[in-house]
Amino acid sequence: MTDTTRFMDSALEEARKAAARGEVPIGAVVVLDGRIVAAAGNRTRELNDITAHAEIEAIRHAAASVGTERLTGADLYVTLEPCTMCAAAISFARIRRLYYGAEDPKGGAVDSGVRFYASPTCHHVPDVYSGLAEREAADILRDFFAGKR
Repeated sequence: MTDTTRFMDSALEEARKAAARGEVPIGAVVVLDGRIVAAAGNRTRELNDITAHAEIEAIRHAAASVGTERLTGADLYVTLEPCTMCAAAISFARIRRLYYGAEDPKGGAVDSGVRFYASPTCHHVPDVYSGLAEREAADILRDFFAGKR
């Protein structure tokens, strides 16, 4: 198993934990120097906070863990293509690489929608790798919403 697979597996586990809490099942992990420094899933309902997306929560925990607001050299693994808010936070945190699973044609902002990183006002663009564990990430979301119907 490669490190990339292992880290995405951890993000998928965070997504499953979010689903178990009744949250939209999205998970994220921040990796720095080859180790996970933060892991989180969506907590918007639990915290009554629309900004408590998995990516934002993971970035907050990572920044607290390393003691700085900039996560230069860190990589973020997330199960779903980030929205505009999360794409901006990733940029502001100076995340080095973004790995994501499933595309989000309706709400994504990296390769879909506004394509935030292609904007001339975006100051930092991470290297982006999409489609990592895409089927599994999409299945977790699909199963969650099927159970809601």
